[in-house]
Amino acid sequence: MSKLSKSDQFLDLSDYGRPIAKKVAVSLKNSSVTPIQVTLVFGICGLIAIYFILTNHFKWAAIFLVLKSIIDAIDGELARVKKTPSYSGRYLDSVFDIILNALIFSAIGWISNSSWWLVALAFFSVQLQGTLYNFYYVILRNQSLGGDTTSKIFENKRPTALPGESQKLVNILFTCYLILYGLFDKIIQRLDTTAFKSTNFPSWFMSCLSLYGLGFQLLIIAVLLSLSLVNLIIPFFIAYNVFLILLILIRKLSLN
Repeated sequence: MSKLSKSDQFLDLSDYGRPIAKKVAVSLKNSSVTPIQVTLVFGICGLIAIYFILTNHFKWAAIFLVLKSIIDAIDGELARVKKTPSYSGRYLDSVFDIILNALIFSAIGWISNSSWWLVALAFFSVQLQGTLYNFYYVILRNQSLGGDTTSKIFENKRPTALPGESQKLVNILFTCYLILYGLFDKIIQRLDTTAFKSTNFPSWFMSCLSLYGLGFQLLIIAVLLSLSLVNLIIPFFIAYNVFLILLILIRKLSLN
C-alpha cells in the first residue's frame, strides 16, 4: 500500500531508497523481523557514519549516510506489508532521526573546526526545513488516503496504542517527540496557519518541497563528504533556508 493515491504521487527527490525498500520489505514479509528492529539498524548505520566522519573516512561516511536513508524507508514499508502500523515505530523513527542529525552536525562541526553557534544554526535549519516538508506531506497524505493511521497533521494529542504495542511505550516516545520536535512544529505551523485547509498540493510543488526531505539532505551531505568538502556543509545548510520562506509564500499565495 502506497502512502499516496496514484493521482497524488509525485517525484520525491528525498525518497530515492523507496524502490529498494519495497523489495526488501516484501522479502521480509513472512520473517520474524519487525519494523522496529529495522529502525534500530538504521540508527546503527547513522552511528557508523558519524564514526567515519570523526575519523576522516569521508567516503565511507557518505556510503553509510545513504544506506541509512534506504534502511529508513524499509521500516515503514515493512509495517505496511505486515499490516502492523504502530505509533511506537513512528515516534522512534523520528526520535532517532533528530538525535542522529544532531550528532552528524556535531561531528561535522568538530572536524571542520566550525563555531558551535554555526553548528547549532545549521542543525536548527535542517530540522526546520525537514519539518516544512513533513508538514505539507502529512497534510497531503491525510487528504489522499482519508487519514493516515500514525502520522498526524498536528501532533498535540497522545495517541491510543494500536493492537500489539504498549501504551506506556507510546506515551514515552510521544513525550520525547514533543520535546524534540515541538518547537519546530510550532514555528512552521505559525508560518503557515491555513495550510491544513488547503487541498491544492500539485506534484511539481511537492517535488520542489522534497529538496527539504531528510533523504535529500543526507544525500547532499554525502556528496559533499565524498568530495572532501566538509567545510562547506555547515554554511550550505544555513544558506539553504533561502527556499523555506519562498515555498511557504508559493503555497499561501497561489495554492489555496
